[in-house]
Amino acid sequence: MRALVLTEHGEFNNFTLEPHFPDPICGEHQVLIKVHSTSLNYHDLYTMRGILGFNLSLPIICGLDVAGEILHIGSKVSGYTPGDRVLINPHDSDCDRLLGESQHGGLAQFCAVHANQLFLIPENVHYDDAACLPAAFATAHRMLVTIGKIKPGERVFILGASGGVGISALLLSKMLGAEVIVAAGSQEKLDRLKELGADHLINYRRQHFEEVIWNMFGKPERLSGQGGVDVVINFTGGSTWTPSLKCLRKGGRLLNCGATAGFQAETDLRYLYTYELNILGANGWTAEDIQQLLTYVSEDRLKPVIDRKVSLENTVAALEALDSRNILGKIVVNVV
Repeated sequence: MRALVLTEHGEFNNFTLEPHFPDPICGEHQVLIKVHSTSLNYHDLYTMRGILGFNLSLPIICGLDVAGEILHIGSKVSGYTPGDRVLINPHDSDCDRLLGESQHGGLAQFCAVHANQLFLIPENVHYDDAACLPAAFATAHRMLVTIGKIKPGERVFILGASGGVGISALLLSKMLGAEVIVAAGSQEKLDRLKELGADHLINYRRQHFEEVIWNMFGKPERLSGQGGVDVVINFTGGSTWTPSLKCLRKGGRLLNCGATAGFQAETDLRYLYTYELNILGANGWTAEDIQQLLTYVSEDRLKPVIDRKVSLENTVAALEALDSRNILGKIVVNVV
């Protein structure tokens, strides 16, 4: 089969497009998938550079988010038939393996996974849209909906809003009826986020975002509870952490699922107890999060944003664009 194979940890030149990589073997509890669409994630870059905290078995085929068609079913698999359109949960909970990291992923013509990782794709949902859902959208869904419990009318401030999880958080927040404030580093990105539904825009390179929030909604007050926002979504960490706390109203919630700008963030504890703040962490996603997202897309309540679609041959250039943050939305690789 054709496959984009990572042969060594390092940079982009360690990917090789193999025309005759061995086809995956379908085990008795597995299904063999003909890959139609795979979306790229920053996790693919982490795998490439070997910065996941442990050594991976190489060579490896990257690609977490995979949608395709069942070609073959293992002898102990029931409930599926060849031809079924399916989305794969990247996390195999039975053996704690991640697609595209500790088992071959979707940047190839075929992929073999356990049947417990499958979701049937509704007929009105395109493979490309389905492939956008598992990592970024499901992470955002767990953070905002399952744990954060965003309510209609709440004010939600999203840091890092132009990335995969950030855009997912924007779309989900608007779907839930929230008033959304976004922060990004360029006017071009802010204009695009406005088109996607953002109500208020902040250029964090030119403005102190906490001061902009105070000017918009008032500085949070301890006694009246007025001012500030209800929710801050911060998966950047680093120097943005304490300013994020300063944006929250009394009883507000800070939602976190990562630390892209640094995990050793200083916390001014005075804001926690003075304003009775809630810090809620979210780690990854569950099958229920992915299934709910498929329902949203099927019901036309949610539409993933796709920056571009590329072939398997052009995937390395697409990964370079992802690395440079020169995108807004998901990159989908069309394998067939």
